[in-house]
Amino acid sequence: MSRRSQPTNVPEQLRRELVSLLTNFAEELKHDNLRRKVVTLVPAFHTLRDLGSSLIATDDSIGARDRIIAYLKQYPKIIIDGDELMVVSGIGEWARRVRELRVQYGWWIYSGVTFKQMAQNSDDVQEFRAIGIDPLLIKPDQYVLMSTTQDLEAAYRWNVLDDIRKQKISTKSKILEYLKKNIGKQVTGEELSALTKTKEWARRVRELRTEEGWPIVTKNAGREDLPVGVYLLESDRQAHAHDRKIPDPVRVNVLTRDHFRCTKCGWSRDMLSPDDPRKMLELHHIHQHKDGGSNTAENLITLCNVCHDEVHRH
Repeated sequence: MSRRSQPTNVPEQLRRELVSLLTNFAEELKHDNLRRKVVTLVPAFHTLRDLGSSLIATDDSIGARDRIIAYLKQYPKIIIDGDELMVVSGIGEWARRVRELRVQYGWWIYSGVTFKQMAQNSDDVQEFRAIGIDPLLIKPDQYVLMSTTQDLEAAYRWNVLDDIRKQKISTKSKILEYLKKNIGKQVTGEELSALTKTKEWARRVRELRTEEGWPIVTKNAGREDLPVGVYLLESDRQAHAHDRKIPDPVRVNVLTRDHFRCTKCGWSRDMLSPDDPRKMLELHHIHQHKDGGSNTAENLITLCNVCHDEVHRH
């Protein structure tokens, strides 16, 4: 069994020990015995790991996983190299601990791989660049903590995700099934990446929204309250075929013009409650599409789903 890192509250003592070990190693370099050199370096490796894991001020019981998240929480939305996490964790299997923090403990830690996949959407690229992260340049072994708030429902969602991932259905169907299991809840790009095991998941999400009319919203698709890189299915309700052809810029323009409120009853998303049947905002054609009405801002108004249904009934 490999030796566990032994952090201390006195890192200076470890530094002195490491300097002493490396200084004494100068004599070993004069000899030809390879194994003797290697064995002599082992204590230096252990001491270096102990020193790295001692940089996080903690009590004696803290583990590698705790040191990793403590380090990331000091630098939210900043690109962190995997080597940094290796140092503060003090273990070789630090990447597994990062996965545990994501899957079991609900920390929104994005990897460079996920950023690359999300870069398929040019709007997402601009949103990430606005916070100082370029998805096109980030490396696979780099990480970003997107939120310092722990998602306590994450472990349950990842169990659901694993069940759906094993189903023999298309990538798009897996994404839709997972979003339906989490209606009204924020889902991270990291989850969708793990769900599909494909680089095309971001494109499939966009197709579900723009071509098939599922109300999947993001920060750049009219939900300014959502964090960058998060997806949310507002309702298990597919838009009518003619409404799916409204261009995204027009949709955002109308929502912004109407202050993200229903122009009939004044409802907005910040008024969302479990008992209220109003769940989402939709765009209504003043001059109906079937009668030749255009998909322009001048011919569209914002309505909540209840008012929209009421208008069409009459």
